[in-house]
Amino acid sequence: MQAIISDLHANGEAFKMVLRDIESLGIDEIVCLGDFIGYGPDPKSCIDLALDFNIVLKGNHEEALLEEFKATNFNNKARAAIEWTREQLSMLAEDKKQNARRWDFLGNLETVHHVGDVTYVHGSPRDPIREYIYPRDVYRPKKLEEIFLDVKWVCFCGHTHVPGVWTEEMVYLSPQDMNHRYQLTSKKVIINCGSVGQPRDGDPRACYLVLDGDEVRWRRVEYDVEKTVRTMLQQPQLDSFLAERLRDGK
Repeated sequence: MQAIISDLHANGEAFKMVLRDIESLGIDEIVCLGDFIGYGPDPKSCIDLALDFNIVLKGNHEEALLEEFKATNFNNKARAAIEWTREQLSMLAEDKKQNARRWDFLGNLETVHHVGDVTYVHGSPRDPIREYIYPRDVYRPKKLEEIFLDVKWVCFCGHTHVPGVWTEEMVYLSPQDMNHRYQLTSKKVIINCGSVGQPRDGDPRACYLVLDGDEVRWRRVEYDVEKTVRTMLQQPQLDSFLAERLRDGK
């Protein structure tokens, strides 16, 4: 079995509870599809927890941290969080040795990973870091058709913080539509694992998925949302909106 996680967004409370859930299932292979920093209050601990994962990809927030000009298309709230994260990783800090290791790790992240006919990306196979695939894209068939040209069989992604499955027949299925399980067939599909640290599908619980043979299962995990909210509100550079939205999962 394999756990696929994404969009941790420096939410250490959610991340720790998800890792505990993964351990309880006896899973020792973890794939992280990026954005383990940004928005949240715990960038250093989230980086440290991801250091030894089997596969770790670069998300758009890691890209913005590494290449400052890439943050120009971020909204003010997201950009401020990136700047605050950069301060936490300062090479002038007391933990500069640990920060040096963190920067080395960030600088060596892959943007896309292939295992046979399975592709792992943060955004989409066409633009691994920045392109969003939304549920409403089933009404934009040209976009999805072009994206599916880059899918060999299965593509796992994150980025939108909304879990689900997209098929070549222009169908989007939410986990609720499938009783939180999806059986892979020979047909091409794109599968979003949801967000650990900042869900946006109306459910505040952390979300990730388990790949078990040809079956995909989404998991929802309770965590102390209020603790994360309080920690974020104590940091003036982290906009209160980013904290308060965690309560509603939006």
